[in-house]
Formats: sequence, structure tokens, C-alpha cells
Amino acid sequence: MKKEKGFTKRILKNNSYAIKEAMKLSKKRVLCSFLKRLTEYFLWVFYSAFFVRFILDAIEQERPLKEIITAILLIGGGSLLLELFLYYCDNVLFPSWDIQIFHQLYNKLYQKAENVEIGCYEDREFYDKFSAALDDMGTKLCQCIDNMSTVVSGTIGGVLACYTMIAIDPWTVLFLVAPFLGNFLFAPKMNQISYKRYRDGVPFERRISYVNRVMYLKEYAKEFRLSDIYHVVGDRYEQAAEGKAGIWKPYFKRAFPTGMLQYIFSYMVIFEGILLYGAYQALVPAAPRITFSEMAVLTSVMITASWVWVQVINAVNRSTENSLLVDHLREFLAHEEKIPEDWEGILPEPEVRLIEFSHVSFSYKDGTPVLEDVSFCVEAGKSLVLAGHNGAGKSTVIKLLLRLYEPDKGVIRVNQRDIREYNLAAYRRLFACAFQDGAVMPGTVRYNVLMGREGSDEEVIAALRKAGIYEKVQKLPLGLDTPLTKEFDENGALLSGGECQKILVARAFATPSSVAVFDEPSSALDPIAENELLSGILRETQGKTTLLISHRLSCAKEADAVLLFENGRKAEEGTHQALMEKNGSYAKMYRVQERNYFALEEGQEVAF
Repeated sequence: MKKEKGFTKRILKNNSYAIKEAMKLSKKRVLCSFLKRLTEYFLWVFYSAFFVRFILDAIEQERPLKEIITAILLIGGGSLLLELFLYYCDNVLFPSWDIQIFHQLYNKLYQKAENVEIGCYEDREFYDKFSAALDDMGTKLCQCIDNMSTVVSGTIGGVLACYTMIAIDPWTVLFLVAPFLGNFLFAPKMNQISYKRYRDGVPFERRISYVNRVMYLKEYAKEFRLSDIYHVVGDRYEQAAEGKAGIWKPYFKRAFPTGMLQYIFSYMVIFEGILLYGAYQALVPAAPRITFSEMAVLTSVMITASWVWVQVINAVNRSTENSLLVDHLREFLAHEEKIPEDWEGILPEPEVRLIEFSHVSFSYKDGTPVLEDVSFCVEAGKSLVLAGHNGAGKSTVIKLLLRLYEPDKGVIRVNQRDIREYNLAAYRRLFACAFQDGAVMPGTVRYNVLMGREGSDEEVIAALRKAGIYEKVQKLPLGLDTPLTKEFDENGALLSGGECQKILVARAFATPSSVAVFDEPSSALDPIAENELLSGILRETQGKTTLLISHRLSCAKEADAVLLFENGRKAEEGTHQALMEKNGSYAKMYRVQERNYFALEEGQEVAF
């Protein structure tokens, strides 16, 4: 019983939250929805009860035909105006207001998504809630408005219809108890079963959605054609579909008896019972308790009351189905960020004089240490290459420096001040970054270099030249104004992975900043092009504070210092020459790459 109360309370809480959010977005949409539903149920009850009774009474009392026709025309005219109002709501007002709700809601969701820390995107549970919050939530929110207005207005209309029945014959109240039992005793049980069935089906639905998504993504097109992955994905789809279908059978066994009882009490008793009872009272007794006109009204109102309660029940069921998604929306918007993007603080100096990591340790959510007791400094105008095998912690250093994560221990200082004291947006503007997994956006070359910032053609061209991609851009149909990707333009240019990385490097060159950060910016290039790009980066950023992560160590000769990581710890630090003379892990890694690159025999070396 406690579980059922908790479940019902959760549904009410989520739907109340949805209505409150909707009121913030569009009060007119919410209020008009309630007014529309009230109008609909008023018309139902009016026609089935008052209008039918008026016509029958007028005929029995032999009122003048002109009077009856006049009344019918007046009532018909009023009803027509109300129907026009309902039509105007459904076809003009609601579509317009729904678009406003969609726009404002998704702006709110996008702002929240931008403000949450990047670690949330690596948290599967949180990411599922985020995905669910974005999953057509505008439609779900509007459905919540309509469902709640149906429940409230339908309850008012249903009570009014039931009151009319009782006024004709008080004993009909016995039949009215049945639908209330069906709605408030068995319907919550059915809602709970439906909720659990939906919840158990979510993992399978997520897998089905994944397969549906990858089937049309270009990233997977070659794999589908050149490997057996199509059948693997197809098997997963079949397993997910079978798993989802398999849920229905056990839940059907639980839902069937409850559903039958709900149907009997909610519909059959009032439909069949009142019809038989009214016929009996009008025909069988020697002195009938009700007239034929009252029997007609009773039957008509009974049908209306039944259909009104059907609408209410269906709305309650839909509210239950939407409850889980609204729950995800509520939890997502209520999430308290550890590092909110609107973090206030002091404004940093425009020039970075010193970057300092002091005994910094960090681990991701699973608790596995990524960095342990790391300390180093980077002085203004110096270049530092971060080296090490995959997973050694190099990229994590950059993420911590940019405050995408907070260290578990230790402190990071810029200009001898803890970076947590700085205004976050202003602090991040100190850095121009290019990441290996950065994205080329659907837009022109110019847009992808400047990223919404104002800049001259000369500035863009200079950045493209530094990145070694300008010759390619010159050959594009519209030069700097050539759209990239075919996402929004069929004539968009498709660049190779390496060319896209050069665009990202150009973006970093064009960004006015005190520090340049490059995280594996050449991973998609061949060895020769990669060496040229990395050497070019260090050459073009000479005299500027630069941090470069690369598995290609040949560029380290041109850097002021090298920092080697092993298993999350600082293993070696110094200039390329000093580390080679030390003949430690760095020298060994460098010589292995050197032999592979130049195809040297064991023992041969290239002068460095």
C-alpha cells in the first residue's frame, strides 16, 4: 500500500511540476486548455441532459412549434460559436503557443546542458536523463497540459452529469459508485503496472533507438558495407525487440484481471445497469417512478457521464506514461552543477605569466586514479610538450587546466592564484584550444575559424596558412564562404579527417588568447603531414605560452620542455636534449618511434 501511495504521489508531483513549468512558459496555453476542455464537457452535458429534456418536455407540454424552433436556433447558434472557439483553439492558438513552449523549453534545456560540468556527459545515468529530457519533451509537456485539463474539467463535467442523474432518480447513485471504484481502486493498479512495464522496457527501447540511429549515420556507412557489423547490429536489434516483446506476457497476466475489473466497474455497471434500471422504472411498476422523457434523459446523460469518465481515465493513464519522462526533466533541471559555466569570480589578468600544478591528483567517477601527485610549472612564452602512452593522463591535465573537471587533491594556479577564484568564462578565454575530437560545425570555412567572432578575411587566411590548409580552401568552390559538411547544404564540402583537424588548428590560431593548447591535433594525419603540422604549431606559437599533447615525439625537439607521463604520474621532465642524454623512458620511446619512422635497423640512429 505504501508503494502504491508513493507511486501515485510521484505521478501527481511530476504532473504538477509539468503544469508549473508550462505556466512559466505560456500561461495562456495552460489557461486556455482548461477553458477549452470545460467548454467541451459543458456542451456534452448540456446537450445530453438539458437540451434533450427541454425538447421532450416541450413536446409533452405541446408548446408552440415556433417557440421550440426559436429555442433550437438560439441554442444551435450559441453552440456554433462555442464550436468555433474550440476549432480556433485547436487549429490556431494551440499550435502557435506550442511552438513558443517548444522554443522556450529547449532554450532552457540547452542552457542547462551548456552549464552542467562535462563529467555529466560521461555519466551514463545522467546522460540517459539528459537524453530523455530532450526526447520530444516539448510535446510531452503540452500533453501534460491537455491531460491535466481533461482530468480537472472532465471531473467537473462528470460530476455535473452524475448530479443530473441523481436528480431524476436518487437510487442511480448506487450505479455511480461503480465507476468511482473502477477509477480510484483499479485504475491506479493498472497505472502502476503500465509504469513498471514501461520502465522495464526502457533499456530495450534505448538499444532499438541506438540501432535506428546508427543505420543512417554516415560514420557507420563504410563499416556496414565492408564488414559483418550489419548482422551484429541486426542481431542486437532482434534481441532488443524480443526483450521488449517478452516484457508484455508477464505483465499481461498481472494486468488482465485488474483491467477486466476496471472495465466492468467503470463501464458495464453504469452503461448496462442504468439502462436496465431506467427501463424497469418506466415500464414495469403499475405507477412508473419516472416518465419516458426522464428515462430518455437518464439514458442520454448516462452515456455522456460514461464517456466523460472514459476521457478522464485515459488522461490519467497518459499522465502516468508521461510521468517518468517528466521525472527526468525535473531531475535534469534540478541538477546542481559542480562547475557551473556561469561561475562568478574575479576577472583574470589578460596575460598568463605562470601556470602551476601543485600535487594534483584526480580520478573519474569509477574511482580509478588518472593523475597522482602531479606538479609542474609553465612560464610565460614557453612551450611544453606532454608525452606518454595512451591513458597516461595527458589529456586529463588539459581538462583540469581548463576547469572541465576539479582535481580531487592539490591545486592549480594561474598567475599564482587558484583558478577556482576566477570568473570561469573569462578564465577560459585565456586559452585557445584544438582537440583531436573537436567538431567542424555545419557552416562556412570562415564561420568554423572565427566561431561567431568578428574577424577580417586577412585574419582568417593567416590562421589557415599557419595550419597548412589554406591551399585546400582556395580550391573550394566559394573559398572562405564554402559551407562545410552536407548537414544543411547539399553543396557543402566534405573534408578528410586530417583536413578537419587543420581547420580546428586554424581556429585555435585565430582565437585571441594568452595560452595555446593543442591536444593530439594531428591524430588523423599521415606521419609526414603530422610532423609538418606539429613543427608548424611550435614554430608559429614561438614566444607564446603553449601546451602540446602528441604521441609523435619528433616535434619535441623544438619545444622548450617535455613532460613525460607514465600511469598518471610525472615520470620525466626536461628539454628534449636533456632527456635523451638521461637515456630513460623518454629516450627509449623516442628511439622506437625514430626507428619505425625511418625504418632503421637496430643500433642505427638519426642525429638529433
